[in-house]
Amino acid sequence: MKDGNMTPFSSWRFRPNLLKHAWLLCGVLVLSACNEERNSFLDPAGPIAAAQRTHMFEVIAWTMIAIVPVFVFVPLILWRYRFRNAKARYTPDWEFSGWLDMVMWGVPFVIIIILSSMLWKSTHALDPYKPIASTEAPVNVQVVGLDWKWLFIYPDLGIATVNELVIPVNASVAMDITTDTVMQSILISSLAGQIYAMPGMRTKLHVLADETGTFVGENTQYNGDGFVDQNFQTISMSTEDFAVWVTTVKASGVTLDATTYGRLAVGSTGAQAHETLGSSQMPEGVIYFNQVEPSLFETVLGRYNEGTDIPPAQQPGAVGYVPPSAQGANQ
Repeated sequence: MKDGNMTPFSSWRFRPNLLKHAWLLCGVLVLSACNEERNSFLDPAGPIAAAQRTHMFEVIAWTMIAIVPVFVFVPLILWRYRFRNAKARYTPDWEFSGWLDMVMWGVPFVIIIILSSMLWKSTHALDPYKPIASTEAPVNVQVVGLDWKWLFIYPDLGIATVNELVIPVNASVAMDITTDTVMQSILISSLAGQIYAMPGMRTKLHVLADETGTFVGENTQYNGDGFVDQNFQTISMSTEDFAVWVTTVKASGVTLDATTYGRLAVGSTGAQAHETLGSSQMPEGVIYFNQVEPSLFETVLGRYNEGTDIPPAQQPGAVGYVPPSAQGANQ
């Protein structure tokens, strides 16, 4: 550093770690792009995510009308009116320009009007409660958020899964969502935006995948130690493959009754729950149920609306929660 002839660029010789980290970052980005599991609305697999991506690009384009001139003209003004430039006109008494005021205030005002109308239109068009027209028969799924996993019930098929949501391609999927513990938020970025799940409340989300593939689903609302592991796979497949998958679930699944649900509701990740309730015939971290207690979703939903407090021993996620089977043994 004591060499007076050293240029700023030659200092890179003393920073090999920066180059190494830059190459490492490039490698990570390339590998993430090659990941078979898609996890971004920038890589959409359905009309909702595609519309969200288009909306974002349109917003960026309109805001650039106000942002780009700032980055262009500020350097030009600094260069034009630099101290050594004798050609720049010196006007210390200048204080107002009508056309300049009109541009500086009028252009942003027009942009705000346009963005507001776009937002109003997209808010109604992408309403998560709004059914999506599809060429295939719609599928109904009831979703229950637990610590730290997701339960997906297919009421019309009599089956349920944990941490695996399988849907037919080009079929509208109507999801009724709640939680049997603290508030959570479900998100499948490549298919639709996030929506909250709250105890005793039913929220809705409609999704449609217009191509086959595997998409990452997750909980985006922090809910404790297992939050980082509360992810699930959303798999879109052909109608024929979906029928085969349903047959597989019915052949290899277990019964989901009140006792089994009580054990499932204990705070655990999908992998931990699989060790307790799953089998080698099920994918790792996934549980299949071939029989589901009737009205299980409505039971979970309704017990928060009875007007009485739920004791901690009966509240999944609470300290001191005791599954129904253990409660019976203690009595």
